[in-house]
Amino acid sequence: MVRLLAFTALPAALVCPALLQAQQQPLEGQLDGSRTLFTVLAAINAAGYDANLDSNANSPVRMQIREAIAQKHLNSVEALKKFFAHHHQEDPETEFSQYISFALSLQGPPDFQFWMPPQEIPPDVRKLDGLNELMASFYREAGIEDLWKQSRPELNRVIEAYHAGAIQALLEANAYLRNPTSGIRGRRFQIYVDLLGPPNQIQTRSYKDNYFVVLTPSPEPQIDQVRHAYLHYLLDPLSLRYFEQWGRDKALADFAQAAPALDEAYKNDFMLLATECVIKAVESRLARGAKKQELVNQALSQGFVITAALADGLALYEKQPESLRNYFPDLLGQIDLEREDRRLQKVEFAKEAPVHKAKDAPPPPAPVLSASAKNLAEAEDLYTNRNLTAARASYQKALEQPAGNPVHARAYYGLARIAALDHDPELAEKLFQKTLEMSPDDETKSWAYLYLGRLSDASGEREQAEKHYRSALAVRGAPEQVKVAAQKGLAQPFQR
Repeated sequence: MVRLLAFTALPAALVCPALLQAQQQPLEGQLDGSRTLFTVLAAINAAGYDANLDSNANSPVRMQIREAIAQKHLNSVEALKKFFAHHHQEDPETEFSQYISFALSLQGPPDFQFWMPPQEIPPDVRKLDGLNELMASFYREAGIEDLWKQSRPELNRVIEAYHAGAIQALLEANAYLRNPTSGIRGRRFQIYVDLLGPPNQIQTRSYKDNYFVVLTPSPEPQIDQVRHAYLHYLLDPLSLRYFEQWGRDKALADFAQAAPALDEAYKNDFMLLATECVIKAVESRLARGAKKQELVNQALSQGFVITAALADGLALYEKQPESLRNYFPDLLGQIDLEREDRRLQKVEFAKEAPVHKAKDAPPPPAPVLSASAKNLAEAEDLYTNRNLTAARASYQKALEQPAGNPVHARAYYGLARIAALDHDPELAEKLFQKTLEMSPDDETKSWAYLYLGRLSDASGEREQAEKHYRSALAVRGAPEQVKVAAQKGLAQPFQR
């Protein structure tokens, strides 16, 4: 577990790194993983949640956990699959979001009961009624405690990648607001990193006095989003405290109704809109140079119509000694409604909201082929071109060189196919069986079973052929072509 750092009050808004370092002390909020979140996401992965599974930005832990659980053939997973299918959402992000809400509402293992009163359970979580009991069974059957421990080294590595940036972001926010502490007693700000979700997700939740940020794997740490959530944690209660004083500015919200890109939630809830404007104004002041005005203009174009007025007020705040907590009434009182009316009449609202796009993961480096792998690739090309004599020699050469079993399995598989084409079924069968003994990859394994099924059919051994076809279908990574051919082989004996 890595603890973040808090910041004691400073006399100035802009602080040098050395002074920030000198002011650090422990913060209640933590940057860590969550066993509960890990369990819930392991469960939905096992139940069929495959969003962005082919992205190279995924953590390798996601596939490792999926495969480890799949090998156990658990009764609880079958029950989870039915539950998951019944609560399926067409939008993968909406589907993922409801399970994040569920996980953050739980006390955790072994019983997975809610930590909040029934009347406070979020609406999207209420729809998942009955999942608590399934989660408790899954946790025990799947041996999640052991899987969690096995994943900790990689999780700690990702947490460490966030550590320095998250500390700096929180320190800067506290420094700008001139907070004596990182919040209010009894409130909590928690950052969770999880490796089992689809990549590039930043999920935030606030449940009463608990603020959560959930981060999934991404090519680079999403620090700006962490700071945005932390500003909500600090400024939501401050903005709400001055609810009555905000009343004089409500007329400005009428301009927001014409912003196509603004979410309806902001149009229907003035305090939600006002607080987001405060946060965007602070973010603009934390930026450097021309970026300050660029962020203000972007916020205005999206429909956050009070941002510019608040940013102007924050420029004055920076020149005086009070904390924003004490200065906030002055910040609101300085808004000139007539001036803002004239400014907002000139704003051209964006047609669509900008989409935060995390940096793409770099493509994996091209594999460096061993000598045996090179011979194998050459043999495959020769086989494709039906130069069987040269292909046989290359497969045999691959077998003579040191390599892992899967490489040698593919060489035996190549020789088996050549034997089949040479009308030598006995040799072909021996070589396909040898292929299976060498721990082949899923594709090679499924094809070997399919060919064995066809050889058995050709020799009139129908029962044995059906057994091989079923084995081919049971291979997890069998290509669609193999599945279709194996099902056809089960329906009727193979004929050349």
